[in-house]
Amino acid sequence: MPTLSLPTSDRRLQPYTTRAPRSWPTKPANPFNRVAIAAAHVVADPLADSDPWLEPRLDWDATLAYRRHLWKLGFGVAEAMDTAQRGMGLDWKTSLELIRRSVEAAKAEGAMVFSGAGTDHLAPGTYSVDQVIGAYEEQIEAIEKLGGRVILMASRALAASAKGPEDYAKVYDRILGGLREKAIIHWLGDMFDPALGGYWGHRDLDAASEVAVDVINRNAAKVEGIKVSLLDKDREITMRRRLPRDVRMYSGDDFNFAELIAGDEQGYSDALLGILDAIAPAASAALAALARGSRNEFHDMLAPTVPLSRHIFRAPTRFYKTGIVFMAYLNGHQQHFVMVGGQQSARSILHLAELFRLADQAGLLVDPDRAARRMATVLQSHGIG
Repeated sequence: MPTLSLPTSDRRLQPYTTRAPRSWPTKPANPFNRVAIAAAHVVADPLADSDPWLEPRLDWDATLAYRRHLWKLGFGVAEAMDTAQRGMGLDWKTSLELIRRSVEAAKAEGAMVFSGAGTDHLAPGTYSVDQVIGAYEEQIEAIEKLGGRVILMASRALAASAKGPEDYAKVYDRILGGLREKAIIHWLGDMFDPALGGYWGHRDLDAASEVAVDVINRNAAKVEGIKVSLLDKDREITMRRRLPRDVRMYSGDDFNFAELIAGDEQGYSDALLGILDAIAPAASAALAALARGSRNEFHDMLAPTVPLSRHIFRAPTRFYKTGIVFMAYLNGHQQHFVMVGGQQSARSILHLAELFRLADQAGLLVDPDRAARRMATVLQSHGIG
């Protein structure tokens, strides 16, 4: 097995020998008994003649190939979400083109895709409630015109403009009431996006949860589920026990996803997770095992991926996308480690070295020789080796 020298926190280089690769199934052995949707990343075009910080350009072939990879493993895809750097490098114009291509590809594959609708085409600032509603409606209309299903993303404009929980209630009641099909609501915490602090009109998360549950109860006929990205498993469990019977809790907890998906005697969470992008082969096999009734096998497969996920999503959590793309690069799903907005620089070389170790220990380096060569290339670009 290949050995390479990886940097440590005490500024030394330490030899690391990879393990023999683990063989994961290329498709699920049986259907899942949980809804599992992966928030998918995008692949930048490194040869585009544009300014990376200002004008996102995508490698469409590689971006869509990764979605086909996820669909083959049994996952649905959450398109144009924060994992795809939505509002963090990826603008609405490019997002809509991504949604169009993804919806068309999903129809050809007979696969599931939900697409993010928000208000990110508005310039930063404050707006009236009606202007926020109009911005949501503009994006929803565009997605529905393509035949897409909607995820209602959290709105920075609403967070900046709302005077209290009643403004959130007005916006969500209006938007949900006008949908053609049921939507997934996404509550993204401020650890993922600092501009979303105080969402639902409260800094106190218990009070915020009350507003969200009230909105869902009033509009249950138009709510497929809610994705909660607060990295707080107890809060997610408490909230899912209060949801209407036909409304799903989609876990967005990339720290505790395994136990939340497994569930307890009172229920479980389905999954809509960014980490599924990075651990897709292991998660697919584990979900198939869970559906067969083999909870031990489920946990045995996922347990080694949890330290990797907690590392990728460590604070500042909003930079987790760098680790997601790095995993795709190590595993040969793209030929470079270049990101929209230059965000490959958002994590340190020490962070990436530890990610390499944890991915190897979780059996997620499909070809250790290739992964080691690519890790060495990134080290050399940092003057190491």
